[in-house]
Amino acid sequence: MVSERAKRVKPSPTLAMDTKAKEMKSQGIDVIGFGVGEPDFDTPDNIKEAAVKAIRDGHTKYTPVGGIPQLKDAIAEKLRKDNGLSYKREEIIVSCGAKHSLYNIAQAILSPGDEVVIPSPYWVSYPAQVLLNDATPVFVKTREEDGFMVNPDELKEYITERTKAIILNYPSNPTGLGYDRSTLEAIADIAVKSNICIISDEIYEKLLYDGAGHISIASLSEEVKACTIVVNGLSKSHAMTGWRIGYAAGPEDIIKAMTKIQSQSTSNPASIAQWAAVEALNGPQDFIRTMVEEFDIRRRFLVDALNNIEGIQCGLPTGAFYVFPNVSGVLGKGYKGRIIEDSSALALYFLEEAGVALVPGSAFGAEGYIRISYATSMENIRKAVERIGEAIEKLS
Repeated sequence: MVSERAKRVKPSPTLAMDTKAKEMKSQGIDVIGFGVGEPDFDTPDNIKEAAVKAIRDGHTKYTPVGGIPQLKDAIAEKLRKDNGLSYKREEIIVSCGAKHSLYNIAQAILSPGDEVVIPSPYWVSYPAQVLLNDATPVFVKTREEDGFMVNPDELKEYITERTKAIILNYPSNPTGLGYDRSTLEAIADIAVKSNICIISDEIYEKLLYDGAGHISIASLSEEVKACTIVVNGLSKSHAMTGWRIGYAAGPEDIIKAMTKIQSQSTSNPASIAQWAAVEALNGPQDFIRTMVEEFDIRRRFLVDALNNIEGIQCGLPTGAFYVFPNVSGVLGKGYKGRIIEDSSALALYFLEEAGVALVPGSAFGAEGYIRISYATSMENIRKAVERIGEAIEKLS
């Protein structure tokens, strides 16, 4: 009874690891979670109060499918001020999280047989969403020594007459690294000349360190903007993962198609969450700075601590709240007859032997790495690193 389309898609590995960790916790086992990608901060009070006010003011009915005008205007102003981009209301759609926006894009632009270029490592849902729309994900491997940025010369080799789009995510989940202007310009030039769409996932743009700035690829030129769909949301920047508000901005015909599709699936995002999002964008933004400062402390400690463990090499990420250490120096070793052959086996070993839940690099198309989220307390980070070190010492 299950469709062939559904059979092609696997459950999210990140959520699967989190589920297994929670099962162990429910059995009384002490597990430290390094796996889930959401801030451990609470939503700011002014945003909560805006939601309460929306309820009291009676904003509890259906809204326009693509979002209330007030939120679209707030998004347009954010894009103008932060990214140098100008969009009309008709070029913006509000969805139930950035993931939903990405899925709407896939539904709107992909036909059976189309190809979507995805640099690896990649966020786990990109290939799944492509497959769900009867298209083919085409993976372009990136290298650690290049900062996991796709090489434009190599990218050209993967563009075919079937290529419909390329997905970029910067700062990246899982690497925490971004793209420099020259590389973005080279990628944009290829996309424009090849007449393909750029799907630019910028959900982590506010979580940057060491004075790094964010460049939206759509801001490079009007020609690039015309073939780009910018995806963003409030989950990471304002600690609103459960509120499910994301958005996309792009060519009016694509946004119109996405709105039609959304009208037949979820309809509008929750009205109350939309009004809270208006306050999130228009209200004070100092919460973000406070959160980033705390993440930065954790980032530096975690990278230093991991690099002191034999067999692990960890670069310093420039954004998001992940590190993506190279663990190839550990693979091939064993414990009590158990050989750690790959990153999946290592992640399971850390969970079962050390009580630390993290995600194998293979889930992101990058064997030999693991993803660790530092969106948890400093106490948890210290304990987890100690456990990881002790678990690795047992291997031989």
